[in-house]
Amino acid sequence: MAAVDSFYLLYREIVRSCNCYVETLALVGAFYTASKAVGVARDCYNLVRLHFIPRLISRPNLVSQYGRWAVVSGGTEAIGKAYAAELAKRGLNIILIGQDRSKLEDTAKTIAETYGVETTIIEADFSQGKEVCKPIKQAVTSKEIGILVNDIGVSYERPHYFTELSEVRLWDIINRNITAASLMVHLVLPGMVERKKGAIVNISSGCCCKPTPRMAAYSASKAYLDHFSRALHYEYASKGIFVQSLVPFSIGTESSDCVGLMNVSSWLAPSPRVYAQHAVSTLGISHRTTGYWPHSIQFCFAQYMPEWMWGYGSNILYKQCAIKEQAA
Repeated sequence: MAAVDSFYLLYREIVRSCNCYVETLALVGAFYTASKAVGVARDCYNLVRLHFIPRLISRPNLVSQYGRWAVVSGGTEAIGKAYAAELAKRGLNIILIGQDRSKLEDTAKTIAETYGVETTIIEADFSQGKEVCKPIKQAVTSKEIGILVNDIGVSYERPHYFTELSEVRLWDIINRNITAASLMVHLVLPGMVERKKGAIVNISSGCCCKPTPRMAAYSASKAYLDHFSRALHYEYASKGIFVQSLVPFSIGTESSDCVGLMNVSSWLAPSPRVYAQHAVSTLGISHRTTGYWPHSIQFCFAQYMPEWMWGYGSNILYKQCAIKEQAA
């Protein structure tokens, strides 16, 4: 009995001495919970502010806000082509840059006939390096370039290990995903600074959120575009230049590569046309966005997801893609 009483007294003394620590831990927990709640509320507010309110109010006049001409590199690619059409719908003249001349001509003709704007095409193979800059520089220096959209890019033919990547494909990723965007910005930015207005949109990818296994070079190149755009924003925002990093996730298209394009459009993987409509509405509002509200929800999950979980999930996804490809 005496032993029980002694244990009870000891227990009470321990509880009494720990009360201050328990209260401290409770305060820390409450602060952590409150900060997370504030973060979620902020994300919800930004979601509404970026993707819903701009579509309810009158559209801004992009011509007066930025300039009469828009340059779209990768103008025959899925997002680039749709983005160019959406800008033309807003009244901007379009300069399309791409590698396939016949596709450029067809796209330019369709845009000109549909929206009644001027179009110019420039055939350029950015895998050749800086030599392609001369004709582009000649074309843009005589025009009031208000918006630059960089969508030139190349991915893997299929996800695989870095050592299986050919040297030619590696140089293509570097030249098209990194060098091309950097050179294009370097060509048009001085004119924008001189006029004190302009917008630059660099189209990155959702895989820039975390290191992505079996897509190492591609995800790293898209991370470069994201960081490059955000750095430019801080450098030139005070000079009247708006720089946006566009970070899309899966986009629906008629061809599927198991990387960022899906062969069926859905609310999670919109068609390029639907995506472009949403993305253009964020121009001038957010300097870093997915451009599409379901993608913003995916981006939030990706941001909070542990890196190991992202890598593990990517490995499983790409293994399934490889199995499907072999079965086909």
